[in-house]
Amino acid sequence: MREVVHQAAPPHSSRGIRHWLRKLHLWLGLSLGTVYALIALSGSVLALQGPLLRTLHPEMSAHTLPTPAQEATVLERIAREWSPRGLRSADLPDTELPVWQLYFNGGVRRYLDPANGELLLTRTPGNDALLALRDWHTHLLAGHAGETWLGVIGWFSLFMLVSGVVLWWPGRGRFLAHLKPHAQPPVRRWLSWHRSFGALSLPVVLLVTLTGTLMCYHAGTRQALHDLFGDAPEAPQPATISLRQGPIDWTAVLAAARQALPDATPGRLTFPDARDGRVTLRARVPGEWNPTGRSIIWIDPYDARVLGTSDATRADTGVQVNNAIYPVHAGTTGPLWHALVIVSGLLPPFFLVTGFLFWRARTKRRG
Repeated sequence: MREVVHQAAPPHSSRGIRHWLRKLHLWLGLSLGTVYALIALSGSVLALQGPLLRTLHPEMSAHTLPTPAQEATVLERIAREWSPRGLRSADLPDTELPVWQLYFNGGVRRYLDPANGELLLTRTPGNDALLALRDWHTHLLAGHAGETWLGVIGWFSLFMLVSGVVLWWPGRGRFLAHLKPHAQPPVRRWLSWHRSFGALSLPVVLLVTLTGTLMCYHAGTRQALHDLFGDAPEAPQPATISLRQGPIDWTAVLAAARQALPDATPGRLTFPDARDGRVTLRARVPGEWNPTGRSIIWIDPYDARVLGTSDATRADTGVQVNNAIYPVHAGTTGPLWHALVIVSGLLPPFFLVTGFLFWRARTKRRG
């Protein structure tokens, strides 16, 4: 007589944990998952904000890059006209956007003619869809409090991604079978699409979501990476200097900056103010992923003297990992990753829709 071997059922506690994990994944997906999907979708649009801006305002691309003399003239004008009006920093013209881009509080941006500094365009979150979308993506339209809630949603979103793969995990020898999408019946179709695409895209979506979440905790992330990699204490910045009246030779200032890091491309300049008379210039050294650069040059503008430099490519490991978080999240590391980041922003809405359709089809079948 052949002996019948009964396979042991999973422990009751294991089934209970899986049951509640499935419930939590479902209801988080149908609630916070909606916000997560909208945030992710806005990220896909923002990953294309450069081409979109040039398409919406083609006149800004119809300029040539300024000469050194023109740069100096415009910088003098910016310092005179815009610094007293809440200017935070200014991007120098480059091949991607050959105009001056000025940043102000409240998300306001102004664009100036590269040769003479005439105002070309003013964008605010109230009159520009891309800036409004950026405010939603980074602050949920709610300022600092919104950024805090964004971080919370980020952690719950990471939980949904990981728990989804845990619930999908097929076990030994069944991996390919569990990746197969099905057409019918509807319950199986929506579930298989939801799980299969979720499992295949997990590395990219998880990394983009994680980097976005970490960006909500700037100081904490930086300190954690510093401790994790055992970085040496960071060198202190050059001491601030007093603001002085009198003309600044901007040609000499830019020449000193370019000589300080000869291979770097100057990116974003912060002007002297009442708290700090220095000029601070962010620059991009070859090998950096951040389009503006994370290398820094500090200059005394009154005698065009370099006070110090920081080459981001020579920083300790924790600092370099921290500097990579934004480029990885925004997709500025290269064309292939940029395309993957755009696609990754479309997937959370897909997961939301297929998860909802599965839940509705299963509910109808049970009814």
